[in-house]
Amino acid sequence: MARMDQFGLDVGIYGPLAKPDNVLGLAQFAESAGFDSIWLADHVVFPTQFEAKYPFSADGAFPSPTSDPLLEPIAAMGVLAGATKTIKIGTAVLIIPYRNPVLLARMLITIDQFSGGRVILGAGVGWLKEEFEVLDTADFALRGKATDEYLEIFKALSAGGEASFDGETYSFSPVHSVPGSVQRPHPPILIGGVSNPALRRVVRHGGWLALALGPKQLPERMAKLKDIAAAEGRRFEDLDLVYKIFLNPGEPKRGPFGERDIGSGSEAQITDDLKAILDAGFQKIIIRYRGESAAAQMEQMERFVADIAPKL
Repeated sequence: MARMDQFGLDVGIYGPLAKPDNVLGLAQFAESAGFDSIWLADHVVFPTQFEAKYPFSADGAFPSPTSDPLLEPIAAMGVLAGATKTIKIGTAVLIIPYRNPVLLARMLITIDQFSGGRVILGAGVGWLKEEFEVLDTADFALRGKATDEYLEIFKALSAGGEASFDGETYSFSPVHSVPGSVQRPHPPILIGGVSNPALRRVVRHGGWLALALGPKQLPERMAKLKDIAAAEGRRFEDLDLVYKIFLNPGEPKRGPFGERDIGSGSEAQITDDLKAILDAGFQKIIIRYRGESAAAQMEQMERFVADIAPKL
């Protein structure tokens, strides 16, 4: 039987319910219900028009109207750190090249300090080219290399003391990074994505944040991750494995691979999906429910705690 501390709750910082009272309410509900963690996605602004395709939907369309409310996750993390006491606070996922790496590292270290060591960095390379351009940030074509280097900068500054970096996309002379993070040697890093480059980063940094994989894709990707870990001399058993799932009760929806979208359908189908994820070896599952009303959202979360989680 699954325990509530095997689950995290995405508090929804984009979409029609991305309003401070709703986000705070969900975060405090998650802590009181015994969830392990709360999670925040990452966008800063949505261009009014863009050609980039969202990689985790059947038609490439973003799942919410881009004119809906949107809250910036780092600022929100600071608020949630003060509004909660013990629950972990993670990003699922933070687009690493969006922000200056030194500033980003120092912001996350500061939140880790104020929260008493509760930060988890879920990291991704990003997909929305036009948002990169609006932010005038790292070159979209180099976002993989930038992500790799920015994560090394995050680790170096989290260690505390003197740090410097000399890379292809970013360099800086020695600086003082005091204090370092509460968590040693740095807050946990989970890599979001399902591609081979993403899996190589998982092995390098120690954690995987997977999503969208159905019953046909999940075994192949898990086997690939085991192969990469073995080739790199990394114990697969030491990797943190986390899966993020969007709950869509009701009519089944088509997923990015042409099958029923995992997490959609009847309560029995959703329960089976969650069981399959745990049976595949994932230690934790992040859930998110997208809805049009705060009351329906809370009703679904209470139903998950009372009726679904106990069956797993």
